[in-house]
Amino acid sequence: MELKGRTALITGSAKGLGKVTALTLARLGCDIVLNYVTSEQEAKQLAADLERYGVRATAIRGDIAEASDVTQLAAQAKQWSVSGVIDILINNAGPFIRERRSFADYEEEEITRLVNGNLLGVMLLDHKLLPGMRGRQWGRIIHFGFGHAGEGRAWPHRSVYAAAKTGLVSFTKTLAVEEAPNGITVHMICPGDIRGANKEKTIDQVLGERDEESRLGRPGTGEDVARMVAFLCLPQSDYLTGNIVDVTGGFDPIKTSIR
Repeated sequence: MELKGRTALITGSAKGLGKVTALTLARLGCDIVLNYVTSEQEAKQLAADLERYGVRATAIRGDIAEASDVTQLAAQAKQWSVSGVIDILINNAGPFIRERRSFADYEEEEITRLVNGNLLGVMLLDHKLLPGMRGRQWGRIIHFGFGHAGEGRAWPHRSVYAAAKTGLVSFTKTLAVEEAPNGITVHMICPGDIRGANKEKTIDQVLGERDEESRLGRPGTGEDVARMVAFLCLPQSDYLTGNIVDVTGGFDPIKTSIR
């Protein structure tokens, strides 16, 4: 129970990678603030499931792409926390357009939403929760990117999403340097192409499966990502900060999409 007494806010956590991360941190004793936009029923059910681990849990609606929602989410999360502080912030949520499309074919509203949801909203949420972490001289912030985001390569047909996430790479590294004296570590997790139901599966559940695009042979799972998140959140991981961690099994989404 290494995280007992800590409170984590995980954006986009009703389903998928965020859900598995919430379950993993709850098992370590962490109180959990879930966040959703449309999946209210799933979020509330998950909150009830988390409480079986002997922790507190709640679900708060908020769209990270909307500045007013970010303000409300931060305020409600702090008010709910026993300490009045969010100790761990996992920025998992981020809009993505699956359809492959050249930049010229995007609508202006889509460009704005992708940048707001994947960069600006993340920065605003960090900004609202940093004072509490500074006050306690302890904090963990984790941003989510994509495999090989740290290399800043061209990603045709993903221009806006890639630009927002690679901008977040620089912000992650800068924030890590600025906040290290305050006991706050900052990292980016970059998952590979973890698909569909595998986002909520354990490693054991996919051991017999083959993924030809993975250099390791097996598909990735939510557990692969959540284990790394949990490790970086541990008190003993305080000497690590500013890292861009690929959790990809060797998969390269950029090269694959260019073929």
